[in-house]
Amino acid sequence: MYSTFGLLLAGAAFAAAVDGAIRADGSNFTLTGDGVSYLFHVDPTSRDLVSDHYGGPATDFTPPAAVSNNGWSDGLTNTRREFPDVGRSDYRLPAIHIKHADGDTVSAFIYQSHEITAGKPALPGLPATYGGEDDVSTLSVRMYDNYSDVEAVLLYSIFPKYNAVARSFRINNNGTSNISIERAASFSIDLPNLDLNMIELQGDWAHEMNRVIRPVQYGETGFRSTEGYSSHVHNPFMALISPTTTESSGEAWGFNLVYSGSFAATTERFSNGFIRVLLGLNSLHASIPVPPGGTFQAPEVVSVYSSEGLGGMSRSYHDLYRNHLSRSNHTFETRPVLLNSWEGLGFDINQTSLDSLAKQTADLGIQLFVNDDGWFGQTPYARINDTAGLGDWTPNPDHFPNGLGPVNPNSTLYNEHPDWVMYQGKHARTLTRNQLVLNVGLPEVQEYIIEAISNLINSANIRYIKWDNNRGIHEMPSPAADYAYMLGLYRVIDNLTTTYPEILFEGCASGGGRFDAGLLHYWPQHWTSDNTDASNRLTIQMGTTIMYPPSAMACHVSAVPNGVSQRNISIDYRAHVALMCGSFGFELRPDDLSAEERAAIPGILANWELINPIVISGSFYRLRLPDDSNWPAVQLVSKDETTAVVFAFQQQAMIKPAPPPLRMAGLNATAMYRSTAFNGTYSGATLMNAGLNLAFEVADYQSMLIYLYRQ
Repeated sequence: MYSTFGLLLAGAAFAAAVDGAIRADGSNFTLTGDGVSYLFHVDPTSRDLVSDHYGGPATDFTPPAAVSNNGWSDGLTNTRREFPDVGRSDYRLPAIHIKHADGDTVSAFIYQSHEITAGKPALPGLPATYGGEDDVSTLSVRMYDNYSDVEAVLLYSIFPKYNAVARSFRINNNGTSNISIERAASFSIDLPNLDLNMIELQGDWAHEMNRVIRPVQYGETGFRSTEGYSSHVHNPFMALISPTTTESSGEAWGFNLVYSGSFAATTERFSNGFIRVLLGLNSLHASIPVPPGGTFQAPEVVSVYSSEGLGGMSRSYHDLYRNHLSRSNHTFETRPVLLNSWEGLGFDINQTSLDSLAKQTADLGIQLFVNDDGWFGQTPYARINDTAGLGDWTPNPDHFPNGLGPVNPNSTLYNEHPDWVMYQGKHARTLTRNQLVLNVGLPEVQEYIIEAISNLINSANIRYIKWDNNRGIHEMPSPAADYAYMLGLYRVIDNLTTTYPEILFEGCASGGGRFDAGLLHYWPQHWTSDNTDASNRLTIQMGTTIMYPPSAMACHVSAVPNGVSQRNISIDYRAHVALMCGSFGFELRPDDLSAEERAAIPGILANWELINPIVISGSFYRLRLPDDSNWPAVQLVSKDETTAVVFAFQQQAMIKPAPPPLRMAGLNATAMYRSTAFNGTYSGATLMNAGLNLAFEVADYQSMLIYLYRQ
């Protein structure tokens, strides 16, 4: 063990969490989960925090790697650090970068004390994971910069059951002058010289969540969002994997920021081979002022380690987020089948057209009718197209005489309060999609939104709200405006979801532009993509499930030819793709359905009745990916492990070769299973190791739905 030294430790030289998940032995700290260990210690000379191990179970501290200090790179540059600061011989990117009133940017944080508690504290103003004393333990490490009287409190929370470590920190300005937070990476760790690949989820509108894999090479490997939001282009998640890692085997480290604003994700391999992992705020949207006596709270990053491949990592995230991130009353409820008006009616909405569409919806046996865009605003700013009305959240009296985000410059709100939008005084107010952005960082804007939406909810029997966002943020009055905006947005959403817990809220941002863990804290589901083409959606949905549970995805069966791709795919294939999501529904005019499609609806709804409870709380397996195979497939296993559902697809017609056998996953090897796909029974071992040979028609876009029942 490393030697201890004479600093004040919290209570004693040895302390342990109630469940033994966190141990402090002198200056050595160990966080232990069912299949993970996270070890670091206090260096007795520098009093800096040193990373020792993050990976599979380990019980001992082994000596650090010997690195030559010859040349310019010496001292802290050759140390694996937990909370790297700026200006003290570490040439790598920092986790914390503070600018002081005199222009000084050097920090010298050293260990002071620590505390171990059962449970997990909330993060003021920010979404975060939560749990009781039996679920999670938290280590708080206090560090201090004696030169500037600035304190850093590092929070480490471990959820042993999920092999998950949640990290964040806060900065307390105990000095007499203002400071500015220039960089804040909530999770920072230095890994040893390992051969690793990085996975990110990249895309754009209607093209979200595409898996990109590249090696972690010398220098910086990373990505960022500067759009003010988590964005379509990059999601605030990255994973590091061994080159041999697959869906079912090998090491994987996931890192997911619980935040909806601009962010940066970086791995930096230095000349010594060490790999620094950083995930947190985008420094271009930082410069966050902290006055004397003030506090800055960094958002949380949740990291999951898996020795069972990407699939093991994903299922840990899914279970953790359903049980300890999402706080909605609807998280574990079966969601109603719905019909959304957008692709059927667009802006052609009035009392008559909606009444007609609602009746057609009910005649099909669909339970929930959703009135999408176009219902609000008053002349001359009525929302009859996308150039007007945003911000005026009252029913259009011309279209709805009986009553029932971003802002258009053609709106009553903007006409009365032009200073409420995000703008930089001397620059032109640039429109994107005919819209400006309300500055939700302003308290008066927060109050306006809370009052407007509350009045709307109280005016009718509203049980479902889809909250959309349709453009990114630019021309901010200051870099820190994005952070203030997010705190304001979270306050608004927290108020409304707490006041109206019976309402099912769905997030949206032109599809997946804000599909992130921050909003999943408040809302149980999110519109996955504006691209409803079933073939494209397979890639988008499988990418989303790398860390977000399928129960959080909203997916619809739309009309063909598809409005985005113009592709014509059978209603069975379209339904099978959408049924793997927590919120399932339709987005079309029922009158436009063919006789064949209309005849298929009762069977689709019957499958939904069986499948949706499994999607909501079961385990998800990606059996084959559409990027890797012409025959992609996924599988869901019920929480009680008695039922499994397999969704199997053929993308393109193939004369030869024959499809490979489809091997199942997550079954009991010794149990016997009957199925709709074969006569008799097979053992779980046979289904997982030999698999089934499926016979698809020689045609494009074929699909099968297979049920397995344990005997």
